[in-house]
Amino acid sequence: MTAVAITNLWKKFRVYHDRACSLKERLIFWHRSRAEEFWALKNVNLTIPCGATVGLIGRNGSGKSTLLKLISRILYPTRGEIKVNGRVSTLLELGAGFHPDFTGRENIFLNASILGLSRREIKERLDEIIAFAELGDFIDNPVRTYSSGMYMRLGFAVAVHVNPEILLVDEVLAVGDTPYQEKCLNRIRELQRRGVTIVFVTHDPKQVEELCDLAVWLDRGEVRFVGPAKEAIRAYAAFVNTAAG
Repeated sequence: MTAVAITNLWKKFRVYHDRACSLKERLIFWHRSRAEEFWALKNVNLTIPCGATVGLIGRNGSGKSTLLKLISRILYPTRGEIKVNGRVSTLLELGAGFHPDFTGRENIFLNASILGLSRREIKERLDEIIAFAELGDFIDNPVRTYSSGMYMRLGFAVAVHVNPEILLVDEVLAVGDTPYQEKCLNRIRELQRRGVTIVFVTHDPKQVEELCDLAVWLDRGEVRFVGPAKEAIRAYAAFVNTAAG
């Protein structure tokens, strides 16, 4: 059974140059703004089986984060189609889905409701989410006072406690201290045992080899390789070494 099916996917952005800085300049020069098209993804075709763990690898700007945002429907394709089967939980950017003036506790309710939980379901899991986040008394402070590591802890705690069928994670495991990173990895392994489909972006080849069934190497918006994690890492490493030489 398929969790995510991507067919002929293209995503275009418009990149503007010489943007006006003031309202006056915008009114005077609005018709002179120059823009160019940037194709972040080009003709991507990909099938992710239910229960698989897939790593997205590639250099910065290769389209990995854009692909996750398209799967989660934060963005929409310029061309092509994405079919997603199952409840999606996302952790794509630090602070996404949080209100800076709300406390951590209040943001749990906000973020979990965005991810599809009812208020009753959130209350049932609240203590477990708070315990997993390990924020202590800071859970009742406004999240604008949080460090990036605290944001990550809270966001990850919510994302993995909403019973996702598909979990999308973008590079957040690089934030935080080593013991907490290991705790997050252990929770991901638990989700794997439960049959959750996981797609994540990372620059750590060891994580890909350890956690992933498959890996997808993206380069300048195009898929260069799809296959077993070790083979993908080997192909990508050879490309990087050749480019560096």
